[in-house]
Amino acid sequence: MDDTHQFVEKLHDTQQKDKRNKDRQSRGNGGENAGKKLPGKQHSTNK
Repeated sequence: MDDTHQFVEKLHDTQQKDKRNKDRQSRGNGGENAGKKLPGKQHSTNK
């Protein structure tokens, strides 16, 4: 029973971390900040 409780706690922690990371990255499909962040600048090849 302790193993189950530990597993559930770990699962909830992982889900919280995943949500925070997704919110910070804001590159997902949707989300309120998805359109506010510009993509990084690509270096062009000037030849």
